[in-house]
Amino acid sequence: MKDKNRKILDFIASEWISKAKNQSAFATDHNIDEKTVRSIRYSKDYTIGLATIMKICEARNLKLSEFVKLVDV
Repeated sequence: MKDKNRKILDFIASEWISKAKNQSAFATDHNIDEKTVRSIRYSKDYTIGLATIMKICEARNLKLSEFVKLVDV
């Protein structure tokens, strides 16, 4: 399970957060706290919650099933 969590975090960080104007903008655009964005990018122990994934997917007009296919988990 930890491997899948890490894969999700790495995907979000490299594919989306790194391409955002900045972390604050990503947080605002995706209706999540900036601290959460920092945790996704930098924390080795962070476990992302389903609610956070759903907020990010909603902001990107993605279904959860589409996200899972993108990340390949």
